[in-house]
Amino acid sequence: MAILPHPPEVPGEPNDKVQHIIAFATLAALGSFAYPATALLQLLLRLSLFGAMIEVVQAIPALHRDSDVLDWLADTAAVLFVLLIVRWWRSRG
Repeated sequence: MAILPHPPEVPGEPNDKVQHIIAFATLAALGSFAYPATALLQLLLRLSLFGAMIEVVQAIPALHRDSDVLDWLADTAAVLFVLLIVRWWRSRG
């Protein structure tokens, strides 16, 4: 949905930053459990790069989307937060 010219409305109509945070927090959680042998720093870097790539694609005028560096920062912050929790969780056991 991140690169669709006219994405569908999300139930509850959360603002753009909340949508980014939810999406990337989910990707970080799923990625950390799907690939437990992958270093969390590597997962952080790759998901952050993915968020940056989305913003670059959204800058294409034909898509009629808004590219915003703050969206990328929200993506990265959400991933970092979740991966810190995962790291803490893994250190407990």
